[in-house]
Amino acid sequence: MLALKKTVTERSQLVLLMSKDINAGILAAGSWLKQIDLEQRYGYSRLDVRRALDQLVLKHMVEHIPNRGYYVHTPDLAQVSDAREIRVALECAAVNQMVIQPEHLQALELSAQRFHTLVQEGTLLERYNANLDFHRSLYDLCSNRLLVEFIEEMRSRPPSSPGGTWRTHLRAEQSSREHFQMVEALRNDDRDRLKQLIAAHIRQIPLSN
Repeated sequence: MLALKKTVTERSQLVLLMSKDINAGILAAGSWLKQIDLEQRYGYSRLDVRRALDQLVLKHMVEHIPNRGYYVHTPDLAQVSDAREIRVALECAAVNQMVIQPEHLQALELSAQRFHTLVQEGTLLERYNANLDFHRSLYDLCSNRLLVEFIEEMRSRPPSSPGGTWRTHLRAEQSSREHFQMVEALRNDDRDRLKQLIAAHIRQIPLSN
């Protein structure tokens, strides 16, 4: 890649790319981050990588030890639990303010199908991005845009478990089934059911039918 001077927007894009890889588990919790490896992976200069790492330290996604380097933050289990409960409260509150149209349901179902396909044959990052797309489509139905911003902020934090977004392939398949169940709850305008599904989805606890 040509050594071009990066704009602030481009550097922000690097922070976003690295954040996604951390949340997806590609840059695993506890792993050391070698700047030369990050330069090669993302095609940015050493200075840009260093600035991005410092931004991720401020976001509590990366830890810095002077004279040793940077490593991916390992979530504290109590903080993980607290963050999940905040997400449950915010995302269930959004259900009450959703405005549902048939075309929205169709788009949401397509997003669910794309995630399902990528669970079977996609990369971890493709799966992660498809999951983001599904949930963004879901919360785009909420008329309270400030609430949606808070939800996006909470969802962009470090992984909801030390093992990454999906600890096993079975967990990813379960997430896919829950996506389709959410769409069905919306189709039936069963908001209580949708809240139950969202809470179980965030807590990664199977919900009995």
